[in-house]
Amino acid sequence: MKILLFGKSGQLGWELQRSLAPLGQIVALGRQGDGSLCGDLTDLAGLATSVRTVAPELIVNAAAYTAVDHAESQPELAKTINAVAPGVLAEEARRLGAWLVHYSTDYVFDGSGEKPWHEDDVTGPLGVYGHSKLAGEQALAAACDRHLIFRTSWVYAARGNNFARTMLRLASERDQLRVVADQIGAPTGAELLADVTAHAIRGALRQPHLAGLYHLAAAGETSWHGYARHVIDFARQAGQPIRVAPAAIEAVPSSAYPLPAPRPHNSRLATRKLQDAFELHLPDWQVGVGRMLAEVFGR
Repeated sequence: MKILLFGKSGQLGWELQRSLAPLGQIVALGRQGDGSLCGDLTDLAGLATSVRTVAPELIVNAAAYTAVDHAESQPELAKTINAVAPGVLAEEARRLGAWLVHYSTDYVFDGSGEKPWHEDDVTGPLGVYGHSKLAGEQALAAACDRHLIFRTSWVYAARGNNFARTMLRLASERDQLRVVADQIGAPTGAELLADVTAHAIRGALRQPHLAGLYHLAAAGETSWHGYARHVIDFARQAGQPIRVAPAAIEAVPSSAYPLPAPRPHNSRLATRKLQDAFELHLPDWQVGVGRMLAEVFGR
């Protein structure tokens, strides 16, 4: 099977190159492309040409505009990358009879309440980023029946910058930290996303009726404050240089850090549909975070 992957240089794209390798030959593209192949999601004609040139049986789109705050001042760019480009890929996938895998976000919801969001719950994005991702879901689903869309949240990886690395740096430099405690979700590793993607693709190829929209996140829940405490405690026990005392990690509301784009308070995602459809078990978020930290510390 020939696989065309967009977004190869991102956290998820890097892991997908590993997890998808046993499924077939991968043509992986970053924003700079590869020779005559275009990987820039703002070049819509170039994207279409790349798909026609490669003629894959599977397209995986791990590229996205993810700068939530910048999206408020760059709505057209966010729309092009997150909404229009997935629609173009879907049209090309339909013409080829190919499958298309795409990733979305809990930001399609308004973040209200305390219950996990289900796939069929009413959407209500709070900002430009969420609106653009929702539009991308809709454009893709309308154009290509053979699709898997995975909504996820709080994505991290050992490779590159992430919340945990930031907390570790600050914890080694400061006597006190103030971390948001009224946003709830599940830190979800790019490694887990990539592994589940490969497993789901195998299932969908055997059972095409499994095409559709799924929520994919690690099990359990925490706040950013709880996440920070977990990471710092892990580091302290691992003998890393930590300056801040446990009691000096203060829980604060979102209003303590005003931002251009509002953040959802409830990022919980119900994953039962995914687990039942593909016979999966999703580990607790602490498992993946522990693996990531062990890798960061070289243990």
